[in-house]
Amino acid sequence: MNRAAPFLVAVLVLVCGCSRPPEPPDRSKPPALESAPALKLPAIQKAALSNGVPIWLVESHEVPLVQVNLLIRSGSGDDPSGKFGLASLTMAMLDEGAGSRNALQIADDVEFLGAALGTTSSFDASAVRLNVPVARLAEALPLMADVALRPTFPQTELDRLRKERITALLQDRDDAEAVAPKAFARLLYGATHRYGTAAIGTETTLKAMTLADLRAFHAAMIEPGNAALVVTGDTTLKAVQPLLEQHFGGWKGQPAARTAVAAAPQPPPAQVYIVDMPGAEQSQVRIGWVGVPRSTPDYFTLQVLNTILGGSFTSRLNTNLREEHGYSYGAFSGFEERISPGSFSARAGVQTDKTAEAVKEFFNEFAGMVKPIPGEELDKAKNYVALGFPAEFESTGDLAQKLEEQVVHSLPDEYFPSYIRSVVQVTGPGVEKAARQYIQPDKFAVVVVGDRKVIEQGIRTLNLGPVEVLSVEQALGPS
Repeated sequence: MNRAAPFLVAVLVLVCGCSRPPEPPDRSKPPALESAPALKLPAIQKAALSNGVPIWLVESHEVPLVQVNLLIRSGSGDDPSGKFGLASLTMAMLDEGAGSRNALQIADDVEFLGAALGTTSSFDASAVRLNVPVARLAEALPLMADVALRPTFPQTELDRLRKERITALLQDRDDAEAVAPKAFARLLYGATHRYGTAAIGTETTLKAMTLADLRAFHAAMIEPGNAALVVTGDTTLKAVQPLLEQHFGGWKGQPAARTAVAAAPQPPPAQVYIVDMPGAEQSQVRIGWVGVPRSTPDYFTLQVLNTILGGSFTSRLNTNLREEHGYSYGAFSGFEERISPGSFSARAGVQTDKTAEAVKEFFNEFAGMVKPIPGEELDKAKNYVALGFPAEFESTGDLAQKLEEQVVHSLPDEYFPSYIRSVVQVTGPGVEKAARQYIQPDKFAVVVVGDRKVIEQGIRTLNLGPVEVLSVEQALGPS
């Protein structure tokens, strides 16, 4: 061993002497952008129940879970005039009692199966969603069918949910961050347009709702002619179709006539609203106008445009207001994607004493969007959108919701597989053209929720347009 030791030391010296220390990373510039890889998605298998309800299935066998979503092509956009909030409340009530079970029994049975069962509603659609281990699918589907098709609408549960929602609405009126999006929608669309009121409705409409209203909405809108079943996960069409037929195939009904939400006119140009909240810790800024429907042919161009403007952490708005000036923790922008044109808005919570300066920087960035986009910035934005897109398909639930989007908006089967290619094909001139069409700051409505006595004079000196000062009640309407 003594003779071997010097030999080992020599070998170690030789090895260590010949090896080079690793090169330090080059932090002088960002890593080079690589082209986005193509997104490969499993094929959509399609069938139908005996009552005509479509089945869309995508197999994914990595995890022994199945997602089953009953999609209803009705939502808050179908709320009758004077009953805003009806769709949202109806869907929330479905799992508060169904079939022979009360709310607690439903929750217990779902937990026993190791499942998750929920209901949801948006302006364009509603859904009952079940996620369950594949071994328990046959036991879970009867429960899901009861919740979707046979709700009992207990009066005590309606009273409880109504009280919770009214309490939340009242609490929101003391929070500038909660007031701002509601005030912006109300001032942009008006009190009678459906998009002018939040999906939850108002205190007045909620107080007026009855069990008869909920039952009537359920009977009219949640019916087979208005539905689709979306299935993803560890199953096959051969295995799941008989189960779906057993529990949903006997469902009868006729689709009610639906009236699409009317496209709203643009607001009066360059109108500025100050919503007074004395003592507000920040000013909440919302700037924009009526945008585009989800079906716009400019969809991919607008995804890239918005990424540059305010759709990412390194966007122009966030870099300006957060990183360069320190006015805000975050500034963003976006288009609401609905069947009818939703809003475009740029938004931030900003320092109260820097409100006017922050609003001015918003308009500086709007003006910059109509100028030629540097090639590197354009490529960075396209890669941000393209490389982030596959993450939207990570789980069986994610995949099912993308299929829901495809159904609701009548997107072709090749839409998502070709999504990345469509993003990569966006051009600089296309973005500039879209910016001239959709980013017209001289026509934007400006809504600032904050302490009037601190912010009003500075906002007026910007000369953006007529300034109207409102109370929270005036901006949101009566409770």
